[in-house]
Order: sequence, then structure tokens, then C-alpha cells
Amino acid sequence: MKIAIASDHAAFDLKADLAQWLADIGYEVVDLGPDSASSVDYPDYGYRLAQAIGDNQAALGVALCGSGIGISIAANRHAAVRCALVSEPLSARLARTHNDANAIAMGARLIGPEMARACLAAFLDTPFEGGRHQRRVDKLSQPQLNQEPA
Repeated sequence: MKIAIASDHAAFDLKADLAQWLADIGYEVVDLGPDSASSVDYPDYGYRLAQAIGDNQAALGVALCGSGIGISIAANRHAAVRCALVSEPLSARLARTHNDANAIAMGARLIGPEMARACLAAFLDTPFEGGRHQRRVDKLSQPQLNQEPA
């Protein structure tokens, strides 16, 4: 399985760590940059990640910045992306089971490499539950399905 990974400068080291860890456990990693810790703009890399998922260049994505917030907002602007900001394994599991998240975002300034690997492992090991959640997930990328509550 191909996993795309992108960061800003604040998460460059975490990106390198996670990319290597993913490769070591058998995933094909699509590193979308940046190539150094020089200052960059997180939206550019969030959009790259989203485009890679939207174009089926990768099945899943990992978005990293200082807090994880900005890059997750950028990634979620693409209709094909459901990027969840996570900080511990339970939220990563729930993002998959309930929301069929196809990307996770984490903040390098908020969690360390061990916790990031634990979150990513939970995300990768958890299938989408489907069922009652499918209708809700469909509404995320198809707003016309949304109905006003009675």
C-alpha cells in the first residue's frame, strides 16, 4: 500500500522518522516534501497531500506541521480527503472506524515520535466499520446529501 506523507518545516524531522518507520514495516512511502527544514508554507504541502490522495497516487496520507491544525485544514479542502487531527491512538482508531479517515494529521510540537508512531499504527491497523457510519461519511464529500434536521 502507498502512503503519502507531507509536512512543513516544523515537522520535517518527524516526517523523516515516520517515513522511515513506514518503509521499515513494508509500506511504500510517497514523500511529498519538503526536502529540508527551511521555512515553507503548510498549505502548500497539505494541498499536495490531498491531491495525491484524490489522484489515487496514495491510498492514505500523513500530514504533519507544528500543531497539525493548519495542514489538516488545507488537506480537508479537497472533497476526496477526510483528514483527522489526532494526538493519541484512540482518536486515530475512531477516525478510521467511524469516519473512514484516509489521512491523519499530527503536530510535531505536541507529540513525540513514539506517540506519532503509535497513532499511525492504530490508524493503519483499524478498518472502517461501515454500517450506520457510511451514510455520514458519504455526506462529508457530497454536501447535496445533507438534509436539514426536522
